[in-house]
Amino acid sequence: MKDQERAPLYEALEEHRNKRIAHFDVPGHKGGRGNKMLKHFLGEDCLRADVNSMKPLDNLCHPVSVIRQAQELAAEAFGAREAMFIVNGTTAAVQAMIMSVCKAGDKIIMPRNVHRSAINALVICGAVPVYVNPGVNKRLGIPLGMKNEDIEAAVRENPDAKAILINNPTYYGVCSDLAFIVKLAHEHNMKVLVDEAHGTHFYFGEDLPLSAMAAGADMSAVSMHKTGGSLTQSSMLLTGEGINSDYVRQIVNLTQTTSGSYLLLSSLDLARKNLSLNGKEMFKKTIDHAEYAREEINNIGGYYAYSKELIDGEYIHDFDATKLSVYTRDIGLAGIEVYDLLRDEYDIQIEFGDLGNILAIVSAGDRNLEIERLISAMSEIKRLYSKDPAGMFDHEYITPHVSTLPQQAFYSEKESLPLEECQGRICGEFAMCYPPGIPILAPGELITAEIISYIRYAKSKGCFMTGTEDINMNNIQVIR
Repeated sequence: MKDQERAPLYEALEEHRNKRIAHFDVPGHKGGRGNKMLKHFLGEDCLRADVNSMKPLDNLCHPVSVIRQAQELAAEAFGAREAMFIVNGTTAAVQAMIMSVCKAGDKIIMPRNVHRSAINALVICGAVPVYVNPGVNKRLGIPLGMKNEDIEAAVRENPDAKAILINNPTYYGVCSDLAFIVKLAHEHNMKVLVDEAHGTHFYFGEDLPLSAMAAGADMSAVSMHKTGGSLTQSSMLLTGEGINSDYVRQIVNLTQTTSGSYLLLSSLDLARKNLSLNGKEMFKKTIDHAEYAREEINNIGGYYAYSKELIDGEYIHDFDATKLSVYTRDIGLAGIEVYDLLRDEYDIQIEFGDLGNILAIVSAGDRNLEIERLISAMSEIKRLYSKDPAGMFDHEYITPHVSTLPQQAFYSEKESLPLEECQGRICGEFAMCYPPGIPILAPGELITAEIISYIRYAKSKGCFMTGTEDINMNNIQVIR
């Protein structure tokens, strides 16, 4: 066992900062002296830690000393064979997983409610998606997990697929049967790739869903910054026993910056140390906060803060109890409307709102006062703004009709058409609400009347629409 109280990269950075080194390298702000406004905003200590790769601090592209040591500690903490620090966000980790096991023309089985980063990887490397449609909760309208029978059918019909990609959990907190999927995939010589952008805490808390590495998955992309306490954009890519990590590192280096931020890297080192030493207590407190908020919000009436009662043994194998997901449509408000009201009227920023739900990220860093503010604000919103829900759009997930491969569609000859004229055409770009960043349309998919209605409705409710060349999403790029 390694000493989880160590933080090798952080320690080396502290030693470097304590030396009176004259810097004739980048960055040009020279510890803040070259940009006093930035120094006053972020602080001198922060800017003095924003340094370039050098021998005493190792190099992210080819770590051999303190970064390597920090990654070895992380691998042990997460139960992985190896861990790689990622400073391009979990997007880069997801893409590296896919590109490490799939080449052009290779099949990969995945749910359609994946983050855009996964489909972006298909555009880049030319892999072929075999979509497994998730279940849909008819009341909440949200996509769920993948049913075991549907995954078995996909494997049976596509025995040449290279891998299965899984969300663990989804944005809403839903988990598929990870242990079953890993066993099934490995019996058919397929790799298992897990998008754990919202699952860092699974590795350190108790009474939480199974983590990818514990289930025997081959690779996992973990957003340390989301629930693990590191700085935004910092992430980890975990690999298991059956993976050539040196090759994966080469794939990572195809797209990851050669100027790795030591602010991000040291935050990963310190966050891992904190989770190793305090994670169990942190996530117990997180669950306690979330359970209390759920109970109080449900007592308001009109809202539905859901949790483990959704588990059905089919599309929902487990549920992440730290997630404070709340259904809002019964008070006549779309989730995005509650999201906007919380921010604009009550100075409360939550994670996202869609057409029928909101998600608040709760952590041990929250205080009781802030939990009470959220509960009180939601009670006020119901009292002041609730209305008849008749006529509201009632589901988030629309089953796609894939006509062309994502890479082929994205790089094809296209034309821009007004949204209302796109019915029956093949989309050549992405269209999505962000967050959560799950495409409504991906390149190569048929644009239907239902999708057009969804986009029109989402825009009218104030959802942040992204992905299209037309920043206002009045037009869509379609294949000629």
